[in-house]
Amino acid sequence: MPSTEDPETFPFDGSSYRGPDPRYARWRTEEPVTRVRTAGGVDAWLVTRYEDVRAAQADPRLSRALACGPAAPRIGGTMYTTPEMIISMDSPEHSRLRKLVAGAFTRRRVERLRPRVQSVLDGLLDDIEAKGSPADLVPQLTLPFPLTVIGELLGVPPEDLRQFERWARAFATVDDRAGGEASLEGLAKLSEYIVGLIARKRSSPSDDMLSELITARDQGDRLSEPELVTFGFTLIGAGFDTTANQLANSVLALIGRHRDQWETLVARPARIPTAVDELLRHVNLFATDTSGFPRIAAEDLEIGGVRIAAGDAVLLSLASANRDGTVFEDPDRLDVGRAHNPHLSFGHGIHHCLGKHLGRMEMEIALTGLVGRLPDLRLAVTEAELPWHVGEINHTLTSLPVAWGA
Repeated sequence: MPSTEDPETFPFDGSSYRGPDPRYARWRTEEPVTRVRTAGGVDAWLVTRYEDVRAAQADPRLSRALACGPAAPRIGGTMYTTPEMIISMDSPEHSRLRKLVAGAFTRRRVERLRPRVQSVLDGLLDDIEAKGSPADLVPQLTLPFPLTVIGELLGVPPEDLRQFERWARAFATVDDRAGGEASLEGLAKLSEYIVGLIARKRSSPSDDMLSELITARDQGDRLSEPELVTFGFTLIGAGFDTTANQLANSVLALIGRHRDQWETLVARPARIPTAVDELLRHVNLFATDTSGFPRIAAEDLEIGGVRIAAGDAVLLSLASANRDGTVFEDPDRLDVGRAHNPHLSFGHGIHHCLGKHLGRMEMEIALTGLVGRLPDLRLAVTEAELPWHVGEINHTLTSLPVAWGA
């Protein structure tokens, strides 16, 4: 995120992919619900303790819809969404839409994709090995892997994937300094493309998720055309960019600061499913330390014994909750063998992540491939030399140079 003049202004400069600003540890103990000034000039309540964050995520009095309207307070450093997106809705609208699309994201449905997802990963690793060391994992693996998977889920023809990638990346890259113009342009191009894709799938359906969503119904109810379009680019933003960043940052954590944990996975690859959840907990994906989505109190309520007035903005720090020592033993340690791991990285309540099974599977397949085929993978530059995108909602690596072999 861009620097702010006041170090006390949210989002805080002391956070990185390694974890939240050290002040969060103090707040969890001394002031778990604290008032902060945001970069948008609005005061907001920042919730930092696991128990409070989890309860607040499921509290219907904290509205996402009120945070997305034209009159909503501008927090700054957070992701703004349109009211038509599922992540912007409250019930009953959210429940209706989620019920229509949930069948496409069940564990069983996702597992049917495993052979194809494995094939995509194998092809990318084949290419990396053929070109030899060194390599840049961002353009050669962490971006094309989830993008190809999402493209195939939506039924994007292979010849369109390159252009699709440019638009998807622009849409998912929010740069506060540039006013978000590139993101809006990418969104417009994607919307236009998805409208055309829906028309083609409607006349000639195939075995892909978009065709399935077009035909999905519940007691006669169907997704409308605008809902199909907005759901399509919601899937792109969440299923492509989030997974790409999480994978890149996780690999960096393992081969960089936590080399011992990488060596553990090389020796014991059966631990990778457990390791994925630990990486989701430990690696701080969001540059704001929250999910990027503020909420507005629809009525007076209390969180952690603190009174929140109707109309107040509330920020839920998932990164801080995931480091709460009352829930996680030795919470600042990355431990790929951690058995008890009820992290909140996929959210909780009605907005818990629909794509969590797909995200987990992609992470498992990618890490299994890397530790099996490139067990001596290492950084080709120092960590200080790695370039990060400034102004991003997520902690986004733009390059991850790696080497292996002699």
